[in-house]
Amino acid sequence: MTVPLTLALTVERWPISGSFAISRGAKTEAVVVVVELCNGRARGRGECVPYARYGETVESVATAIEAIRRPLAEGLTRAGLQTAMSRGAARNAVDCAFWDLEAKQSGRRVHELAGLAAPQPLTTAYTISLGEPGQMAAMAAEVSERALLKVKLGGKGDAARIAAVRAAAPKTDLIVDVNEGWNDDDLAANLAACAAAGVLLVEQPLPEGRDLALASLQRPIPVCADESAHDRASLPALKGKYDAVNIKLDKAGGLTEALAMSEAARQAGLAIMSGCMVATSLAMAPAVLLAQCARFVDLDGPLLLARDRPDGLRYHGSQVYPPPPALWG
Repeated sequence: MTVPLTLALTVERWPISGSFAISRGAKTEAVVVVVELCNGRARGRGECVPYARYGETVESVATAIEAIRRPLAEGLTRAGLQTAMSRGAARNAVDCAFWDLEAKQSGRRVHELAGLAAPQPLTTAYTISLGEPGQMAAMAAEVSERALLKVKLGGKGDAARIAAVRAAAPKTDLIVDVNEGWNDDDLAANLAACAAAGVLLVEQPLPEGRDLALASLQRPIPVCADESAHDRASLPALKGKYDAVNIKLDKAGGLTEALAMSEAARQAGLAIMSGCMVATSLAMAPAVLLAQCARFVDLDGPLLLARDRPDGLRYHGSQVYPPPPALWG
């Protein structure tokens, strides 16, 4: 028996504390799309961030979600959603709302429904935005007690930037995110500079589709695919070029595909990183489940905001805790 669902969609703007800068630019607010599904007895929520890198806008994401209003009313299921919508942010919000709805109507947590162990607290990275070496060193010094920092690079002078951050946070583990900001000419030198600073992982150093140099280079540090990896279909192209893959729900199109992608990546010999966009705890909550099997966890989105949702995730030091039922799942 199919169950008709009603859909509600809202667009929300959440101020960022200061500014968040990567190689492609800076922003001062997170614009998120929230989906709510209701079956008359329970409600489930999901949140997504339109991914401008892939041509997504708030308008295009909202349009894609509105297009399934009728199928939902006619009994579309979460399984059917996987083919009814393309991967991306829109499907992520709906998929995560389905999981939340299923949990609330069954009285069970999402990890139980997915056949997973109960989630535990995890060490999450904290992001240092791209800036001048002195600025980045000052930011790193303020949070040098954290266990793991994610350093945004992607411009001329990156060797000086990572050296400055390391000097400011000598005991902290470092990972680097380049956001496609290097090229074939500076790749080897920048990887060497990161190795000298004790960096554990470098994320997406070269642009998607122009990363063949990674296959022929002796990599001194493990390299992680981000923009080059979307869902399971993108994994074969990573072979020989990447050592790890950053799985984000907004890219994969929801927790359903992200969990399947994680298993496929492990079978392909790739380490897992669980990443996020800058968003509220509602977007992070499903990713906490995915992150249970990850080598690196980067779920600091709410920490970069000026404020978070009520009943948001608990962060204590470098630890992020599983979501409370009042938030999601």
